[in-house]
Formats: sequence, C-alpha cells, structure tokens
Amino acid sequence: MTKQETCDYLTNCGINYEVTEHEAVFNMEELKAVELPYPEADAKNLFVRDDKKRNYYLITVKGDKRVDLKQFQKDHGTKRLSFASADDLMSIMKLIPGAVTPLGLLNDEERKVTLFLDADFGDGLVGVHPNDNTATVWIAAADLVRVIGEHGNKVDVVEIG
Repeated sequence: MTKQETCDYLTNCGINYEVTEHEAVFNMEELKAVELPYPEADAKNLFVRDDKKRNYYLITVKGDKRVDLKQFQKDHGTKRLSFASADDLMSIMKLIPGAVTPLGLLNDEERKVTLFLDADFGDGLVGVHPNDNTATVWIAAADLVRVIGEHGNKVDVVEIG
C-alpha cells in the first residue's frame, strides 16, 4: 500500500487519525529535526527475525527507548534474534529501510510477522509512518492493534525495556 492507500484503508476501517507531512527521515536522529505535534508518541520500529528465518517480529517502542534484543528474547521466549535484511523487509512488508512501520503489516500477505507493541503507548497515540517515511500518522494505540489484528497478524502488547 502506498501512503494514500494506507490512509484510505484507515478511513475505510473507521479509524480516526491525523497525518503530519515532513521531509523523508530514515532514523530517529533525523526525526529530531522534524517538528511533530506529539513527539512523546513517536514510535521506533525494529524488524527482526529468529536465527532460522522462520519467525519475524516487528518491535514498536516509544522513540526514546532502547531495545536490548537479548533481553527481549528472554522476556518473550523467542529464539536468538537479529535484524532482518532489507530484502526480507521488501519481500514481506514491501518497505525500504527507514520506512519501517506497523502499517507495513497490511502488506504482509502471509501474515508471518508478529507485532510486539510497547505497552507504554497505553491508551494514547502512537506515531507511525503510513508505509512512506515522508509522513507520520497519529493513531490511537488501540486502533492500531485492532487494524493489524483484523488484518490477521498476531499482535502482543507487552512491556519492553
């Protein structure tokens, strides 16, 4: 899905959201230069896989958090984790590095990626790319969980870090 198709999809699902257009950003450091309306709700996304490439996970946390993959593995019972390749990212979620987002799971036709969403988002907003790193969509965390779950991907809201 393109940015527009993603926004249309959210609209068709009855999801309330707000969009902030901005220059393309490829990492959290570049995002610091962008003026955002809800910086406390901005998300950082890590696309990882197990050592056998059988299980893929998207870990979405508040932007200021660091994720210790070894601790995450212990806490959530996964096999050894490492970052998935750009090729895996493109083939599974149709995304490029720097545009990773939970909304990319809407492109996961095989529903092979599990989303782990940081419980710290709580009942508030989460800011994620709409499958394009030139905008941020602000959406209620509960609505994000619902839309990804309804698509058929497994979603776990968990304590991270």
